[in-house]
Order: sequence, then C-alpha cells, then structure tokens
Amino acid sequence: MRCFKLLGERVNARIFTSQVAELQIRAALLNRFTQLGTPITVVMP
Repeated sequence: MRCFKLLGERVNARIFTSQVAELQIRAALLNRFTQLGTPITVVMP
C-alpha cells in the first residue's frame, strides 16, 4: 500500500469509472516496476 500511495495520495478523477481506470493504471505500473526489478535466477546443476 505504501508503494501504491507513492504514485499519488489522491485520486484525481471525479467520475467513478475514471477513478477505477486511474487506480488500475497505478496497479499496472507497480506490477511492471516489480517485474523489472525482480532478478532472474538460474539454478546451477
């Protein structure tokens, strides 16, 4: 939740459907940042 709030404390959109879209975009950004920051590990035989 802390990382989610780093992208903005408030929801800027006024209409509910726009608010939903804004929050989905934030979640997609966080997922992408997490994916980029996760190292690829390979098990050595």
